[in-house]
Amino acid sequence: MKNTAIIIPTRLAAKRFPNKPLAKINNIPMILHVFNKAKESKVGEVFVATPDKKIFEIVNNNGGNAILTEKNHASGSDRVYEAYSKKLKNNVDLIINLQGDMPNIKPKIISKLEKLMINDDCDIGTLASPIKDESEINDTNVVKVHIDQPLKDDSFHEAKDFFRKKKDFIIEKTYHHLGLYIFTKDALTRYVKLARSKLEIERNLEQMRAMENNMVVKVGLTHSTPLSVDTEEDLAKVKKDMEKL
Repeated sequence: MKNTAIIIPTRLAAKRFPNKPLAKINNIPMILHVFNKAKESKVGEVFVATPDKKIFEIVNNNGGNAILTEKNHASGSDRVYEAYSKKLKNNVDLIINLQGDMPNIKPKIISKLEKLMINDDCDIGTLASPIKDESEINDTNVVKVHIDQPLKDDSFHEAKDFFRKKKDFIIEKTYHHLGLYIFTKDALTRYVKLARSKLEIERNLEQMRAMENNMVVKVGLTHSTPLSVDTEEDLAKVKKDMEKL
């Protein structure tokens, strides 16, 4: 049986939306919403990896587990590795990197990703949903993933490319990528030892480091698309959605 942990990398110094993890939804900081959804997935232990003492204290004071990391990391996955190496190196086989800006993610999405990965031997797994609105195609905040064949509910197919905007692509084989990854411990260790790649820097997409170094990234299907908060406008949409609950 494989042991899994979820690590949520987060920091206050985001360029597009500073202090985003502390933005309140239903009077609760966003990072706690994400932490609680991760716990509800019942996949394994959940940790928040952050360089900021304010986030560290809020998480720990509300029953969570936070790990202080170095301030400067090239990507969220690099921050996840630091937390993993400090606390979990000998205890887990799979590590989920869950971005801290999806407060309305459904726990079953997280558990589905783990199930797909347990039965596979790829390096990294992730999820994507069908593109439902034409506005997503040209929205650079929406990351797209291209796959050679259409995804089905139980499929787990290799990703061929990730991008924010592209002139030529086949819509039937292109999906809305979600901000979560599951690594084997060996894959995460290999990933952080690689130099930042050309397309990782150009597209500002950390997964391109893995793709350009021939690591196998597979994608599963979900029909639920959690809102990723990148701007104040996104926060307003999430608040409206979550206040209905």
